[in-house]
Amino acid sequence: MKRNILSKLIEWKNKKNRKPLIVNGARQVGKTFILKEFGSCYYEKMAYVNCDKNKMLEKIFAQDYNISRILLSLSAILHINIEPENTLIIFDEIQESPTILNSLKYFCEDAPQYHVVVAGSLLGISLHRDTSFPVGKVDMMKMYPMTFDEFLMAIGEQPLVDVLATRDFSIIDSLSIRLIDCLRQYYYVGGMPAAVAEFAETRNLEEVRNIQKQILFDYRRDFSKHAPVQEVPRINMVWDSIPAQLAKENKKFIFGALKKGARASEFEIAIQWLLDAGLIYQINRISTPSIPLKFYEEMSVFKLFVLDIGLMGAMSDAPAESVIVADTLFKHSKVRIFYK
Repeated sequence: MKRNILSKLIEWKNKKNRKPLIVNGARQVGKTFILKEFGSCYYEKMAYVNCDKNKMLEKIFAQDYNISRILLSLSAILHINIEPENTLIIFDEIQESPTILNSLKYFCEDAPQYHVVVAGSLLGISLHRDTSFPVGKVDMMKMYPMTFDEFLMAIGEQPLVDVLATRDFSIIDSLSIRLIDCLRQYYYVGGMPAAVAEFAETRNLEEVRNIQKQILFDYRRDFSKHAPVQEVPRINMVWDSIPAQLAKENKKFIFGALKKGARASEFEIAIQWLLDAGLIYQINRISTPSIPLKFYEEMSVFKLFVLDIGLMGAMSDAPAESVIVADTLFKHSKVRIFYK
């Protein structure tokens, strides 16, 4: 599947002052896939390493940050002759290895001729655990679920993507029925690559929903695995409340809806954890519609949104017919959906 971030990766490859690149994002948004695609298409060779429970890798980086020794060791265990410029080195699941994260500083300073990319699903959270971060020594790139145009490309609607790119609304309006039909499909399927791939191949909506439910299950399992034990119940409460909060007339997130007498201070860490994991977006209210908007943000008045519209539908158990077919789409909901 084509992803728009690929063009940004190519730009990074061609930068004169290129630094090791961190690709951050929520789990299962396609980071590993796109980095492997990037390596296979734009480099002669690719050295891929998964950092999750890799004891041999830990030994290599535990000794020191001698980049020549590290590269020689990696070449030996991967059976690849790692060469500057034409080999892409990928460290996946970097959040599992703070030592490798810190080594990016030395790749930048001592071996800038090597192309190094790392991917991490919970990198934002790991930074709060006394992890040394190579400030100023890395490039950063955020990856999100698939956009509407990426979804259209995946389901074989490249002509519609081309039409939208023209911004010629006389042509776009003439195709509005087809575009709305595809947009409804996107509302249901969302942008998680596994769900999109299943829909593109089989059009099986039931299986798409099963995949979404599995992703949600995996996210909830991450809460228990990575979050502070005392915060897990609060994280679950915030996460579970989002669809209902968005469906109401409330102008802001209501902490009292989580439990009677709840205060913002009780749930600040839980919300921040979900933000760091990339699973939610916090949109603050603007008191005055003037530029720059940041000047007019009300930090205590906000709404929370799930990272993907398809996952939110799965959390709400929205039936396929109400999303794809019925004209009463979100009739009883105050949710507003925007896409680029």
